Amino acid sequence: MQAAPAPLLDTLRRVDTPEGITLRLNAAGPLPRAAAWAIDFMIRFAVVAFAAAPLGLLGDVGAGLSLLLLFSTIWLYPILFEVLRDGQTLGKRVMGLRVIHDNGTPVGWMASIVRNLLRTVDMLPVLYGFGVASSLVDPQGRRLGDLVAGTLVVHVHTPRAASAAPAVPSVMPAQALQAAEKAAIVEFAERSAGLTAERQQELADLLAPLTGARGAVGVQRLLGMANGFLGRH
Repeated sequence: MQAAPAPLLDTLRRVDTPEGITLRLNAAGPLPRAAAWAIDFMIRFAVVAFAAAPLGLLGDVGAGLSLLLLFSTIWLYPILFEVLRDGQTLGKRVMGLRVIHDNGTPVGWMASIVRNLLRTVDMLPVLYGFGVASSLVDPQGRRLGDLVAGTLVVHVHTPRAASAAPAVPSVMPAQALQAAEKAAIVEFAERSAGLTAERQQELADLLAPLTGARGAVGVQRLLGMANGFLGRH
């Protein structure tokens, strides 16, 4: 399936699930993460600056509310967004990033709290020094908070809709296939519209032992298998 190009230093992490499915997670490097952090910082700064004037008119009560707002924007903002908004703060959403557990599951409360509390360590000695050093050394670009919390920041890819596969009568293969093999056939069907007939046949001929045919007939049988895997009739 078509995926967005990965930035320099980004790596692919493969996770095998108990269901036998291999997840391919494109871990984000320090540059897109820094951009997401900068966007979040500007948003939080704007909120605090906008509220400063009216709260300043309330005297001691306003000072207390200002401290509460400052605490919320610094600590609660990333945790609430990561857990309640599918692992994405506003900055991460803009940059197409998401926080997940390193096993591919959605990030939970404890992991989000730990990774954000440990920002105080990642910020040392200055300008996220430890965090940047860790992300450059770790194969998946994780800062110290991610390593301790067992989390990973990945690029969000929008998979191509299954309807992209040409609608032809479904065909079931004569032998059982693994999940990865089925996914490869579905991917071929989804990409077939962008391939020449010659290229389609060239790829389909590689699976002639499975389809029992070559050329255009083999292509049609592969497309039929893909529709069968997608639940079409």
